[in-house]
Order: sequence, then structure tokens, then C-alpha cells
Amino acid sequence: MAKGPGLYTDIGQKSQSIDLLYKDYQSDHKFTVTTYSPTGVAITSSGTKKGELFLADVNTQLKNKNVTADIKVDTSSNLFTTITVDEPAPGLKTILSFKVPDQRSGKIELQYLHDYAGVSTSIGLTANPIVNFSGVVGTNVLSLGTDVSFDSKSGDFTKCNAGLSFCNADLIAALTLNNKGDSLSGSYYHIVNPLTSTAVGAEVTHSFSTNENTITVGTQHALDPLTTVKARLNNTGKASALIQHEWRPKSLFTISGEVDTKAIEKSAKVGLALALKP
Repeated sequence: MAKGPGLYTDIGQKSQSIDLLYKDYQSDHKFTVTTYSPTGVAITSSGTKKGELFLADVNTQLKNKNVTADIKVDTSSNLFTTITVDEPAPGLKTILSFKVPDQRSGKIELQYLHDYAGVSTSIGLTANPIVNFSGVVGTNVLSLGTDVSFDSKSGDFTKCNAGLSFCNADLIAALTLNNKGDSLSGSYYHIVNPLTSTAVGAEVTHSFSTNENTITVGTQHALDPLTTVKARLNNTGKASALIQHEWRPKSLFTISGEVDTKAIEKSAKVGLALALKP
């Protein structure tokens, strides 16, 4: 495990349970190709077919020493640009991002990682910016953090979250309070067998305003070193499964499907994804 508690977005390494329960599940058709130039420029082109609608984008990544620039253009004529300067000082990272033609999208972010703390602060590049601050204290085993956003134009806090996480070699658990205290979420991820990448995970969210619970459970297992299967089920009765095969290094083919167990007469949703990397 990495040293330090990381940033608030890493609380409990929640991405592990998110990946298990949500990553690669889709009902669309998606195609992604990544190529690299001799100078190290990475170009990723992707297209997604959603019913009769086709969406596409092209992302170009350029690296020079500790500076990385990501430039993406999509079919809606939006230009997304992110410039990252990694460690201009020890533990520090600077990120500048903006979207054209959205004039209010400009933002600069500073991140600082320490063995016992992680801090991230950002401010919008507008006359009345949104200011965000998140901080985490603890270790790579136990950490506590908060994430707050303030809109200087309206004078309101637009976000106020808090989280607690526990992580060891084979178990990750996180508890977060979101939506200004309206929803409480707990996530759990457990590695059952490292040799076959077998793992189970669950996420439970309770909304205090509606008194409703959302529960999702899932599992994954590697059939062989190149093929993985995953399955999930939520409390609304929707069951999903996928099989993913790495048919060549870094190139993945995924078939996923979803069925509503409370309405079997409805057609199942099937998604296909192909990602090619050299």
C-alpha cells in the first residue's frame, strides 16, 4: 500500500469497490483506440453508440519532464484542456483546467501529499469563483477527511462531505456523509483469493430526506490470467454480468448484459466495448 492517506477522493481507496460494482458495465457499444507517436505523444480516439446517437472524442496527451497536457475535443465542439505540473516542490502538484467555449469552467487546483495528510484546494478563474477545499489526515490504514465547496457568488456552501476509511491488505471499507448530510454511504471491498483475483464488494446508501436505501452487491473472478467475469445485483432487482478478455497486451474486449429480474418479459440490455492499445 502507498504511504500516506492520499486525497479525499481516495478515501478508503473507494475506487476499488466502485471498479468492482460499476466499471465496464454498459448497455452501449464503445470503441477506443490509443496510439503513441515516436516522441511519446498519446492519442486516444473513442466512439460510443447510444441507440441512434453516436458520440465521439479525441484526446491528446503530451508529456515534457514533469508537465503533462491533456487536450480533448468531442462531437459537441467542446475543447477540454488540463495542464498538470507534477512536483514543482516535493509532494506538490498543480493542475490547470478549462473548457472552451464555457468561460466559467477555468479552474486551478493545488494538491499536497504528506505521510500523514493530503490536501487539495481549487478556485475557479472567474470574478465570483467556486472555492473547494478537501483534506485528509491519518495513515494508509485509517484516515478521516472532509470535502467542502463554497460559491462566492451566492454565498452558499454547495458541497459539504465527510468520510472515514479503513484499509488493509485484503479489506477496504469506507463510510461517507454526502449531500450536506442528507445521504450516508458505506462501501466494502474484500479480496477472497488473490491468486484468482476473486473479490466481493457492496455499497449501501441511505437518503435521510426520502428514507430510501440503495444497495448494490457484486463479485469478480478471473477464469484465467487474461479473462475476468463480474456480476452485480441491486435492491431494485437489476442484475448485470460481464466477461472481459485481454486478447492482446493492454487490449480488452468486453461483453456486458443487464436484466430486470422484476420484469423478465423486458428485453435484456447488451453492451460491447473494444479497447485497443499498442
